[in-house]
Amino acid sequence: MASLLVVKQYITNFIGRYEVYLKPLGKFLLAMLAFMTINSKLGYMHKIDSFAIVLIAALLCSVLPTNFIVLLSAVFIILHMYALSLECAIVVIVLFIILFLLYFGLSSKDGVSAVMSGLLTSMGIPYIMPVTMGLVGGPTSIVSVGCGVMTSMIIKTIKANATALMAMETEDMTAKLRFVIDAVLDNKIAILMVFSFAVTLLVVYFVRQLSIDFSWPIAIGSGAIIDAIIVLVGDLSMNSSVSIAGLLIGTVLAIVVGLIVQFFKFNVNYNKTEKVEFEDDEYFYYVKAVPKRTVAVPTRNVKKINSSKKVVRK
Repeated sequence: MASLLVVKQYITNFIGRYEVYLKPLGKFLLAMLAFMTINSKLGYMHKIDSFAIVLIAALLCSVLPTNFIVLLSAVFIILHMYALSLECAIVVIVLFIILFLLYFGLSSKDGVSAVMSGLLTSMGIPYIMPVTMGLVGGPTSIVSVGCGVMTSMIIKTIKANATALMAMETEDMTAKLRFVIDAVLDNKIAILMVFSFAVTLLVVYFVRQLSIDFSWPIAIGSGAIIDAIIVLVGDLSMNSSVSIAGLLIGTVLAIVVGLIVQFFKFNVNYNKTEKVEFEDDEYFYYVKAVPKRTVAVPTRNVKKINSSKKVVRK
């Protein structure tokens, strides 16, 4: 444990020292991954499906607030949808307006959460986000996680129905709009995921705030298990064909990532817990103090030894 604490302190010191460079780099890499994922999943508009466009957009996001990644991701998606079908673009724009009203009204500070939720959902392992955001976020983080999941599910649904939509060239706009809307609203997996993630995030959030020993590990384990149970029960009742392998892998990863987050954010020593009682003129105070695990980082002292040679002349 001591060696891990030393590594943690080195990492913390490194991030604190070079934060001014690491933040733009992190936003750049996140934006690159988001835009490249969108292009690989859709790719209907060839003009923006190029490395140069993605690179320029990612560089722009690296010096702007994180929410610009969210906005530019939406622009990429809408352009691809427009290249596929005007009806798809209209439906996606309306859905994005609804999602953005919720997101910017309640959870605008969780830009990274929204983008990562969409990315992990597209990878088939979205179960990490509700546990993680329950530890580092709050109840409003449900909105950012839900927006990311819904966006990824919309992309997946429209891509799955793209062939049928392109075959409807002779149909009028109303029929195409109805087809796209029905396809999006009939996505049972999206509804199940959003519901299960909302419950999981709330469970993790409230349990980790309890004044009990090992509240964070209990929150991580209970949240991951509840998430898996809700998804399994919902899959059986709704016949939504959830990937069981993805659920198991995602649950394990959620626990692992949660423990890593706990190690860096809430690493305490319950064996040295102290309870203090005192009073003033108006109140009695009962305080529970749990010390953090700390370790002194070893310092290296380099000593320079200058050797002088005496020259003896005969």
